[in-house]
Amino acid sequence: MAQNPPNNRPNGDDDENNPQDPFSAMFGQLFGGGFDPNDLPPQLRDALGAQGDPAAMQKMMQQAQAMMSAMMSNNASSGPVNWKLASDTALQAYASDDPAVSEARNNAIRDASNLSDLWLNNATVFEPNGHVTEAWTRKRWYDKTLATWKQVTEPVAESVAKAITSAMKDQIPEEMKGMLGNSDSMFRTLGASMFGMQLGTALGGLATDVLGGTDIGLPLAGTTPGIIATNVSKFGDGLEIPEQEVLLYVVLRENAHARLFARVPWLSSKLIGAVESYARGIHIDMSAVEEAVRDIDPSNPEALQSMLGEGMFAQQRTPAQEKALESLELTLALIEGWVDHVVSLAAQNLPFAGHLRETMRRRRASGGPAESAFASLVGLELRPRKLREAAALWEHLHEERGTDGRDAVWDHPDLMPTVEDLTDPKGFTHRRELAATEFDDFDAALGKLLDGGFENLDPEAGEDPEGKDESGNPEDPKN
Repeated sequence: MAQNPPNNRPNGDDDENNPQDPFSAMFGQLFGGGFDPNDLPPQLRDALGAQGDPAAMQKMMQQAQAMMSAMMSNNASSGPVNWKLASDTALQAYASDDPAVSEARNNAIRDASNLSDLWLNNATVFEPNGHVTEAWTRKRWYDKTLATWKQVTEPVAESVAKAITSAMKDQIPEEMKGMLGNSDSMFRTLGASMFGMQLGTALGGLATDVLGGTDIGLPLAGTTPGIIATNVSKFGDGLEIPEQEVLLYVVLRENAHARLFARVPWLSSKLIGAVESYARGIHIDMSAVEEAVRDIDPSNPEALQSMLGEGMFAQQRTPAQEKALESLELTLALIEGWVDHVVSLAAQNLPFAGHLRETMRRRRASGGPAESAFASLVGLELRPRKLREAAALWEHLHEERGTDGRDAVWDHPDLMPTVEDLTDPKGFTHRRELAATEFDDFDAALGKLLDGGFENLDPEAGEDPEGKDESGNPEDPKN
């Protein structure tokens, strides 16, 4: 009896000597048992499967399955980001090392929070908002901050989705286009899944690195202070500083941030608004995306993620982006400088306060691998580049005006220091006095005009609104 050829169908029952083709199995699982990959055009089949070793192909299939399953499920995002896939990907990054917070650790964080509030009361006029610092797991941090991440990343994702759709459509072989039907919808969904996977990787990395809800300068979790207990312990390793002192210093910084954002209501919207304005103006480097799509190596299981890596964003910024970036960097510097200064006052009783202050400054200035991954994803670094200059400004204002006068600068966004003030802190008050005088003069002239005080002036007789003659000298009231 003649033997049948090896069965490479996805549901076939090959024996051990004829293992099932992994490429066939993948497509069978994704598209159903009746699909035969041999029906694909030869160049597409060769590009996808012929060059991979079995282990790499297996990893690629697992990623592809996860993405396609998320795309086809009812829970898949209809927007520019597949947030379910993002959450699943993030979970893989931190789930293996995310222990529950013990009762003893909870109590230690609560005690540190109560003590930090007492110390901060002497360093700032901003009162606590009534929330005790929460002890978070990494997953809790992700859940608490997810709403903010959606707000700041979806404008970027929209641009990425359009770029991917356009690039992939151009790469489809002509013989495949008739088989794909509504390719725009399919590629938008694919783009949402790819961006979701990459974003999940970045956020999962951040979850293993950040110390609390305000660690990168944004009020990610609102005004409720919280720290990731595992990450704070990890941060303290190697510093040769008592663990309780490290914990207290981190809680001081988190609570100082929380007080500032709670008592300066316009600050959060200004900060998030600057990020959104920048994101809306992002342009994708289409040549980079097209090259990435063309050069994806299916034998590389990281190919789909690396495609969205560094170099995707066009380097040229629009004037609106430049303005948003300048506002963002200045605001971040003023926030971090104020926190740095206030915490240095509050932590005077800590033996290692100076060492911890410098460590935190360097940490914020350099960022970590996870923060760099996020920067490559959204084309934006959330770093206070002028932190030291801003801290020096707040220290000068404290010496000149006291605690009340220093914190009163936050009363209105129009009163905030400028880049010039960071360069010349001692000139801040003089410049504000000049601006106030000019405003008062304008206000007085406007009031006089509205009251009809200028109606009887005769310009031909040399009269002007200031009551001076043609030579600029005050007129004699007897004339």
